[in-house]
Amino acid sequence: SENPSVTLFREYLRIDTVHPKPDYDAAVQFLERVGTDLGLACQKVEVCQGRVVLILTWQGTNPRLRSILLNSHTDVVPVFEEHWTYPPLEAVKDSQGNIYARGAQDMKCVSIQYLEAIRRLKTEGKSFARTIHLTFVPDEEVGGHKGMEMFVKRPEFKALNVGFAMDEGLASPSDTYSVFYGERSPWWIKVKCMGSPGHGSRFISNTAAEKMHKVINSFLAFRESEKQRLKSDSSLTLGDVTSLNMTMLEGGVSFNVVPSEMAASFDIRIPPTVDLKAFEEQVATWCRGAGDGVTYEFHQKCMDQHITSTEESDPWWKAFSGVCRDMKLQLKLEIFPAATDSRYIRAVRHPAIGFSPMNRTPVLLHDHNEFLNEQVFLRGIEIYARLLTALASVPPLPAEG
Repeated sequence: SENPSVTLFREYLRIDTVHPKPDYDAAVQFLERVGTDLGLACQKVEVCQGRVVLILTWQGTNPRLRSILLNSHTDVVPVFEEHWTYPPLEAVKDSQGNIYARGAQDMKCVSIQYLEAIRRLKTEGKSFARTIHLTFVPDEEVGGHKGMEMFVKRPEFKALNVGFAMDEGLASPSDTYSVFYGERSPWWIKVKCMGSPGHGSRFISNTAAEKMHKVINSFLAFRESEKQRLKSDSSLTLGDVTSLNMTMLEGGVSFNVVPSEMAASFDIRIPPTVDLKAFEEQVATWCRGAGDGVTYEFHQKCMDQHITSTEESDPWWKAFSGVCRDMKLQLKLEIFPAATDSRYIRAVRHPAIGFSPMNRTPVLLHDHNEFLNEQVFLRGIEIYARLLTALASVPPLPAEG
């Protein structure tokens, strides 16, 4: 008696695409099978060795028009089975209809919802002027560097002629649906402090530890100020402020040796409203203030701050928001607090919205006991079917002749 869409979702959840050794071949074979069953054209692009992007295409009646891109990633984050109520790859459904599995929210649900929305529209005999492409990409959970970041630079991506893209969002515990129109820029900074070494029994001056103490104080004082700013202004979300966390601390060789070098690593996420050059100057000031021999280097430095228009004058947003109004979906517009593949799509000048239709659902991506209720999942298919109908029917834009 289970809805076939739910059965397909649970089948996909059972494919082991968990890092560090995701079975990408099995995922691609499964998705290719579903696409073929739906009559979709299939293309596979190996962006680097062992990393394949699968493209499924529903051709529009006017291929010259820009297309709709539906993106999702096939990989999922690691699990710690001892903390799970049910085995994380068995897609167990409990008596309330909650389906437990790694990837239930992030983001195998969306992949199947895209496909099942297209199945529904095709069954109804629908066709649209604009082509709809579905891309299934690897390695999003480890930064997308061997996935979407490489794919957007390839001729196969350019050939998709993208007009508007949708990608993952987040669950929402309330009645509202979160919609993400931009992302914070991730900066990973390593600060190194050089100082005078010596025996651990002496009061040595100008040590690396003293300098590191000043560095940490400066960085964490800024962290506290941003934390308080978020706490004191109810209109702000996490994506509106700069988060900063010290994630690694290195140095020392022995209890009785004062080290000549120490290092601290920081994960910083900066909203698109912040002047990035001015922020880097602030980082440099903190380091200079700690003394001589203090340097910093970037292990990641995203400088792209493109956001997607949410003005009603924008034809794509007008189509998206119009469906949500008609369906009485209450939207909450936000900057995504972490990072998704949408940033690579926006960086090549295509509008992209992060949206996972999961309201009244606790946010459990990357958490133990990740689950999605089957009724929320099925409602998402209905929402996507309506969204695709509107987006793929957007009239020709001036630039399209």
